[in-house]
Parts: sequence; C-alpha cells; structure tokens
Amino acid sequence: MLDVEGFKIFIEDNYDSMSIRAADIVTDMLKNMPRAAYGFATGATPEGFYKLLIERYNQGLLDFSKIVSFNLDEYYFIAKNSKHSYHYYMNKHLFDHVNIDKKNINLPDPEANDIALECKHYEDKIKKVGGLELQILGIGSNCHIGFNEPSEVFTKSTGVINLKASTIRSNARFFTSEKDVPKQAVSMGIKTIFKANKILLLASGKHKAWAIRETIFGDIKPENPSSVLQLHNDVTLVLDKQAASLII
Repeated sequence: MLDVEGFKIFIEDNYDSMSIRAADIVTDMLKNMPRAAYGFATGATPEGFYKLLIERYNQGLLDFSKIVSFNLDEYYFIAKNSKHSYHYYMNKHLFDHVNIDKKNINLPDPEANDIALECKHYEDKIKKVGGLELQILGIGSNCHIGFNEPSEVFTKSTGVINLKASTIRSNARFFTSEKDVPKQAVSMGIKTIFKANKILLLASGKHKAWAIRETIFGDIKPENPSSVLQLHNDVTLVLDKQAASLII
C-alpha cells in the first residue's frame, strides 16, 4: 500500500487482482461492522468485486442480513424493472444472491412523480441510519463520482443531474444505442458522499488514468469533482496498473 497525498493507494497488476483487493477490504469491514450502512456503486468496474462477495457469502464467510444499503445513483426517468436500471443491476450483481434484508435496500426511485421530494426522502433515510460507514465509488473519465458531473459548483445533497455528452457516450455501451441512454440521473451529492466515514474508490483501465491523476494531484475544483476527495480523511483507492499509469 502507498500513502500518497493522504490517499491510501493499492496498485494491482490487473482487473482481477484489483477486484480481489477491494473484496478483501469490504469483507473485513462487513465482518467487523455487520450492522452498518454501506453505499454501493454500479457500472462495469465493480462487477468482479461483487462476484467475489457473492462467492464468499456462498462459502459462509459473509453475512449481509443486518446491513443497510444505499446506492449512489440511478437513471431518471427509467422503469425499475428495466434491464438498464440500477435497481436491476444491483439485484443481478449482488442483492439476489446474498441474504440482505430487502427492506434494508435503498435506491433512488427512478419512477417518482415528485423527484424533488424523492431526493429529500433519500437524504432523510441516510440521516436516519446515522450516515454511511463506507461509500464505494467508481470514477468517470471526466472525474465524475456518482453522477456528479464537472460543473461550476460542487453539488451538495441528492438531486437530479443533467448528464454530460461524454458520460452518455461512455454509458451507451450498456444500451442498444446512445440515444437510448437517459439524459438525467438522480445522484447523491458531493456533500452526501463526503459524509461517509470511509470511501473506497475503484478504477480500472487506461481511460481512467487522467481522472485518477487529477483526483490525487489536481487542483480541487468542481470542474473535476473527484478532486474534492483530497479533503476527506479516509479514502482508499484500489487501482489496476493501467488506471495508475500516470501516478507511477
């Protein structure tokens, strides 16, 4: 492990070893804090990590029955049962395969008629459980975390985000075509993410290298949202060598 600019950084040889390292970190936390609230992320990067958590659950090494989960974000507007929704993603890649109590699963409602009220309720739920012990993050090639896109100001609480063209293009690989990608999403704000006691950020691939360099060494500015993590006191980065190529 490296300690660089206050970040704890693990640089692994490849995606598989990155996923193992992340699973080891979260496994230890789940064993030591089985009743805490955990923030989960979606996307291609954490899929291997979730697969390992399921394997360890099946081996009797993990228990999800007491945790409370909150997801970073969700597309808006999209049907919950759509194969492109993050409700569907989390069920497919984790929740349907472990013993988490379904009533303890929380994601923003992508079908809410009053989305402003839904965002407020989501914040209230996080506060009610005493905040997040851990927030897992991916990162966009433009430094977005959650769906908090580059902007003139840092976002605060959970709200609706207009997605940048670069994010829509990047996420088009999960859809039939680019035009099918929702243009908005509901996301925890930077302030909400920042309140988590611990943050674990995963990144894989050369296309994430610039964003990782800016996260660690760049000026802290809302144009590069992940740069704000420099101010948090407990952030761990788990990277493969390609994602770390501009910091080593």
